[in-house]
Amino acid sequence: MKETAISTRKLILKTTEDDDRPVYISGDFNDWATQDFRFKMDKIETGKYEFEFPDQEKFKGKLTYKFTKGDWSEVEIDRYGNRTPNRIWDDSKDSRTEKVAKWRKNWLPYRPSQLPQIHLISEEFEIPQLNKTRKVWALLPHDYDTSTEKYPVLYLQDAQNLFNENADYGNWQIDKKLAVMSDYGIGKIIIIAIEHGETERLQEYNVGRTVLGKGEGKQYIRFITDTLKPFVDQKFRTKPEREFTGIGGSSMGGLVSIFAGLIYPEVFGKLMVFSPSLWVIPKIKLGFLDFFDPQETRLYLYAGGDESETMVKHVTKFRKRLLKRESLQGKMKVRLSINEQGKHNESYWSDEFPKAIEWLFFSDKSE
Repeated sequence: MKETAISTRKLILKTTEDDDRPVYISGDFNDWATQDFRFKMDKIETGKYEFEFPDQEKFKGKLTYKFTKGDWSEVEIDRYGNRTPNRIWDDSKDSRTEKVAKWRKNWLPYRPSQLPQIHLISEEFEIPQLNKTRKVWALLPHDYDTSTEKYPVLYLQDAQNLFNENADYGNWQIDKKLAVMSDYGIGKIIIIAIEHGETERLQEYNVGRTVLGKGEGKQYIRFITDTLKPFVDQKFRTKPEREFTGIGGSSMGGLVSIFAGLIYPEVFGKLMVFSPSLWVIPKIKLGFLDFFDPQETRLYLYAGGDESETMVKHVTKFRKRLLKRESLQGKMKVRLSINEQGKHNESYWSDEFPKAIEWLFFSDKSE
């Protein structure tokens, strides 16, 4: 009797830790896309999922894959919280049963041994451009003292809300996120965190004349470019070139970061801008860009759909205007990320942080 060829293969997943998030398969057969609805598994019961691969030749040979709950921040991990190796199916059986012990959620849990070193540079770092002082921190890779590597640098605003467990409105948890990211080879970076000026925050982050009045943003940006960056490059093992230097923040901190990147493209090649307060200058003038020699810049732009009536509209319009600018053609790479449920708070910016770091510093994808 002639043996009937297997037409499809079935993957069965059992997990002891389950929740309402759907399960997807990411693999070499779909370019490792993390939320590919073509490879969403069917939930049979709590803790059990199944998926039948299409009857196509490419699914009958060796398959390499992982399970996720929709994103690399929600990927499978072992029972100790460590990353798992890629799974490989290279036999001719028509079904295979896999087991997952735990899942990440918002990039956590993390390994304490991978936490960055948090170094207070100064309680009163002088800002000669504003005749003030400010507390400034450096977050160094966990193995900084035992390596000889040089690292990219990201300057972030609002240090009070980046890793402080006692922050009034929560924090980005960048220390914990960097710990997890180091396991995936995307966390070797120095973060310079600058505390905001409390009651003077709006004025310091406001650039030029806006609905908030005349700001000190240009002087503040010059503090970072002319005073702080030279100090950091001298004190730490940095990669000082523009292609390894970024600036970022959220809300007004995002707005001042936009201007820093556009006014000083020779300094900053990476911009991390979350929920920028474009409402203070809705008709932001871009004509000054034509006077600069444009250089390739990567801008990660995020907005939440539940922040305000105008947030997504302002951000989308700003991206469109940037990309249409003739002087920036081919030079400005913009990744726009919109979370329709996103609110204007640290929790959502925290979730976006690792995705932004990966695309800005460790990816060559254009968008």
